[in-house]
Amino acid sequence: MIELTRRDLARGALFSGVAVAASRVAPALAAPDALSDEDLLAAVNPELRQYARRMLAWRTGAPLSQTYRDIRKQSAAAPAALRGIPVARHTIPVSAKVPAVTIYVINAGGKDRPAILHTHGGGFVLGDAVSEVPGKQEMARELDCVIVTVDYALAPEATYAVSVEQNYAALKWLHANARELGVDRARIAVMGESAGGGHAALLAIAARDRAELPVAFQCLVYPMLDDRTGSTRMPTPPIGQLAWDAPANRFGWRSFLGRAPGMAGVPAAAVPARTASLRSLPPAFIGVGAIDLFVDEDIAYARRLVDAGIPTELTIVPGAFHGFDEAGAGTSIAKQFTRAKMNALRRAFGQTPA
Repeated sequence: MIELTRRDLARGALFSGVAVAASRVAPALAAPDALSDEDLLAAVNPELRQYARRMLAWRTGAPLSQTYRDIRKQSAAAPAALRGIPVARHTIPVSAKVPAVTIYVINAGGKDRPAILHTHGGGFVLGDAVSEVPGKQEMARELDCVIVTVDYALAPEATYAVSVEQNYAALKWLHANARELGVDRARIAVMGESAGGGHAALLAIAARDRAELPVAFQCLVYPMLDDRTGSTRMPTPPIGQLAWDAPANRFGWRSFLGRAPGMAGVPAAAVPARTASLRSLPPAFIGVGAIDLFVDEDIAYARRLVDAGIPTELTIVPGAFHGFDEAGAGTSIAKQFTRAKMNALRRAFGQTPA
């Protein structure tokens, strides 16, 4: 029997309720006919089917526009931090127009160690940095690095104009305080999952364009890169049928942009896939499941990076849906994916792959 935690239920409310809300806020192409539960499960990697079955039970619910605040409250109890790996909370200024942002600095100390500037997932509307702390403590210990995770402002209360600047301020703070933190400025990576992967990609682009802060690597885990997915570009099932789907994507992007996604005039400053040139960006790792809603846009972004001369590693996991490595963390397929991600970071940091 699979036990559902309160956090699982919160995620279930997100995945089920958001589809109803999102369908009301942006025009979209007609969705392809959905697969039956049996056909959909047949497309899922066998190790992940028990988790996919759980998600199938989350297909009904109130609109996310009515419930996202409650979901945040249900997810508010942060997991306990691990002992022996230091964590410090800081609030740093951004600008006169953008509010200060809270960051969590993990495993600081030593000398000339690599570092990661991390941005969490949650479709731009959910999630927080403090919930990421235990997992990032484990990662920092394994990589012998410092990690700074950013509690950027969520949409719809704040659009990209706020959160992008907060993340950049956190990267700037990491560079400015590198010596005190024991960080080698030449080995700072950006990393994020889902919407956090989109933020990490935007941060790499901003760092290139502003030419103030070098970024050594970008680790993009099933990143949310293109507002047109699910609005003017519809995936073919079984892609995007589990966890994060097309209606959810429209709602997330609508909240982040402050306008309908997929339309002309959407600012490239908010959407990595709309960036005109990807030249001179740092080397990249992109990992995504083959039935994740983001698989096509992630492949397209990786191809553009390669065409721009950027060293790029692309990992596509057969039969894996969005967030599979968290839902089924104990499975061999999730462990293999995590190993690929960690080894990409090790190589970027000049360490020996495990």
